[in-house]
Amino acid sequence: MRRKIALLTAGVLLASSLLMGCSNGIGASAEQSGKNEYQKIELTMAVNGTDIQIDSLVANQFAELVEAKSGGNVTVSVFPNDQLAGGNATKGVEMVAVGSVDLAAYATCVMATLDSQLAAGTIPWIFESYKEARTVIDETGYKYYADILETKGITYLGSFHNGFRQISNSKHAVETPEDVKGLKIRVPGGEIYMDFWKTLKADPVAMSWSEVYTAIQQGTIDGQENGCSITQSSKMDEIQDHMTIWNYTYENDLFVANTEIWDTLEDNTKELLQECAEEACDWGRDKLENDEEAIIQEFEAEDIQVTRLDSDSLQLFKEAVAPMRQKYIDKYGEEAKAAFQID
Repeated sequence: MRRKIALLTAGVLLASSLLMGCSNGIGASAEQSGKNEYQKIELTMAVNGTDIQIDSLVANQFAELVEAKSGGNVTVSVFPNDQLAGGNATKGVEMVAVGSVDLAAYATCVMATLDSQLAAGTIPWIFESYKEARTVIDETGYKYYADILETKGITYLGSFHNGFRQISNSKHAVETPEDVKGLKIRVPGGEIYMDFWKTLKADPVAMSWSEVYTAIQQGTIDGQENGCSITQSSKMDEIQDHMTIWNYTYENDLFVANTEIWDTLEDNTKELLQECAEEACDWGRDKLENDEEAIIQEFEAEDIQVTRLDSDSLQLFKEAVAPMRQKYIDKYGEEAKAAFQID
C-alpha cells in the first residue's frame, strides 16, 4: 500500500522552502518537545490546473489538513496554474525534480516528460471503472510509479483521479470511428495520445492547456479531450456543442515530493504529510466520482449534445485502435502489464 513508501516522499517538500526562500528552513527552527508537536516549516506545492480544478482542490485540501493537524506549525502554500514555472507544466515537473518546489501534483502525461514509462497507465481502455483504477493503482500500480520516480529524485506520496477522458468538439456528434476523421483535437502531448488520435485519422494538436479555450473560440482547433470535471471547470461547455462519453483512457495525478528535501524532514513531519496526502487523494477521488454524473447532466441541460457510447459502439473504436494499443502494451513490457493488471 502507499504507506509502505511514505517515508521516501517528504524530502520533496522541504527543497523549495530552502531554495525559494520559504524562510522557516528546516534546520534553523525545528523544535519538537513531544511526538504531537511539529517542526515549524512552510512548504510550497505546485499544480497545473486552475484554482477550481481537481488538482488544486486536492492540494488545498491537503494544505488545510496539514495545518490543522500540525497545530499550524507546518503550512503549505499552493500555487495553481504553474505560477512558479511561468505556466509551463514541463518546467514545473523539472522544478520538483531539482528541489525548487517541495511538493507537486501532476498528471502522468506531464510527469512522463521525466520518463515515458510513467504514461503506461494511460493505455486506452485498460480500466473499466474508477473503482477498478483506484484499486489497481493502490495494490500494484503505485510501486511502479514510485520506483521510476525514485530514480528521478522524486518521492511518490499518492494518486488521485484526473478523470476518464472524453471528447468534446464544435463540429458534430462522435458516434463511430468515421466521425473522428479530420477533427483537429487538442491533446496534452505524449506518444500514446498522439498515436491514438492519428490511428483514428484525426488531426491531434499538442497544445498548452492554457491556450485551448482561445484556440477553440478562434477555430484553430475543433475540440479537446479531457475528463468531465476539467472540461467543466475550464468552461469548455461554453464553446463546445458536442460531447461523447466513452472513457477512452484513464488519467491520474501523482502527488509527489522532492526526495532530497523529504529526507531532511523529521520523522513525525513525514508521517503527518504522508497521512494527509493519502487522505487528500482519497477525498479528491471521491469528489470526482461523486460529481461526474451531475456534471454530465449539467452539460445536457445546457443543450450540449451528449452521446453515451454503448458497448457495441465502443467495440468499433476498440477494434480500430487494437494494434496501436497492443504496441504500447508490448513497449512498456511485463512490469507495466503486471503493475496495471493488463490482460
